[in-house]
Amino acid sequence: MGLHNLQPAPGSTKNRKRVGRGAGSGTGKTAGRGNKGQKSRSGYSRKRGFEGGQMPLYKRLPKIGFTSRVEKPYVINVEKIKAIATLSEITLASIKSVHKLSKSVTRVKLIGASAKDLAAKIKDEAVTTSGK
Repeated sequence: MGLHNLQPAPGSTKNRKRVGRGAGSGTGKTAGRGNKGQKSRSGYSRKRGFEGGQMPLYKRLPKIGFTSRVEKPYVINVEKIKAIATLSEITLASIKSVHKLSKSVTRVKLIGASAKDLAAKIKDEAVTTSGK
């Protein structure tokens, strides 16, 4: 056995259908396209999702969902976590030292009644307060 005499297994391959090659071929005359009409013409293509004039499924279903690419900050209530208020300067690293945060947290927002008072202590752009 060598590369020069390899053959596919018997019955595994078929000859392609040659359409429009005479009446005796079974696909002559109209070449399997039926009689007349837009679908029988060359260059015809149907719109994706076209359902014969019925309102297509993608238009019948409600529009749902929107995912903003703007990352929302992790919110911390200063009234509940008093350790943050006692920090001398507030940065993302110092907050992580007193409060357990996920590694994925990159922005923090401090809320609560005393959050405005902490604004002067913040030394990091990743940390903001609810106060102006």
